Amino acid sequence: MCDSHALMYGSVNPVEPKTGHPMPELPEVETTRRGLAPHIVGKRITHVVLRRDSLRWPIPYDIVAQLPGQKILGIERRAKYLLMHTQAGSALWHLGMSGSMRVLKAQTAAGKHDHVDIVLSGNRIIRFTDPRRFGCLLWQPPGQVHPLLQKLGPEPLSEAFNGAYLFERSRGRSTAIKSFLMDQSVVVGVGNIYAAESLFRAGISPLRQAGSLSKARYEKLAQAAKAILAHAIERGGTTLRDFINPDSEPGYFEQELDVYGREGEPCKKCGRPLRDSRLNNRAGAWCGHCQT
Repeated sequence: MCDSHALMYGSVNPVEPKTGHPMPELPEVETTRRGLAPHIVGKRITHVVLRRDSLRWPIPYDIVAQLPGQKILGIERRAKYLLMHTQAGSALWHLGMSGSMRVLKAQTAAGKHDHVDIVLSGNRIIRFTDPRRFGCLLWQPPGQVHPLLQKLGPEPLSEAFNGAYLFERSRGRSTAIKSFLMDQSVVVGVGNIYAAESLFRAGISPLRQAGSLSKARYEKLAQAAKAILAHAIERGGTTLRDFINPDSEPGYFEQELDVYGREGEPCKKCGRPLRDSRLNNRAGAWCGHCQT
């Protein structure tokens, strides 16, 4: 157990690190939620094991002080965050670049990158593994909304996310449409992979100014994003480097990607080589012929 004096709440900057490594996106996080829920909801937490006092940010002392003895009432996804609810408050998780959460037997030996165990009744643990330590474990008191969640846009699979909404939010915006779609205050959980795939399916160049698109094209984009995300969730998320779901099985959507990670390869529609659109230090292939 870590020294409790080291586990003080730190300031939290909600901006994700800008790196060339893709992170688990909404389908991967939803896959994790669905994988965990049947095994943890209704279980009582006996104690918490922290093998380090900080991940991306310091782990609040509330985690070790409040969780033991609590029953897990539910696990919810908001954007790319997971909220594990108890009467005392909610543990707020983010998988970062390479994190995973699994349910294991309590006797399972911890590896080098296994940083947190939530020990449950029934001889089970929730184990959080994060080789790059860009994930987080924070605390949300009852009746409050954590600062990381306060300014988030609608969920992409909700009725609030549609062409009319995107059209209204985009008026006067000169930013590239791909960056606009990845803005978490506009819509949550549409990261680099699924933004690239949605724009390709909708036939929209990632470099187009957000404010230049018509309502009809935004409706097509919203429908494409919903369909791709729903399908990716159904197929278990996209396998990316270290990401695995709670059952230790990889996702199955990667083989179906039309453009992401395929720079220079032929477009699946027209056969022309896919271009590379690098926005905010994030790579993303697109077709200069099929996307306008």
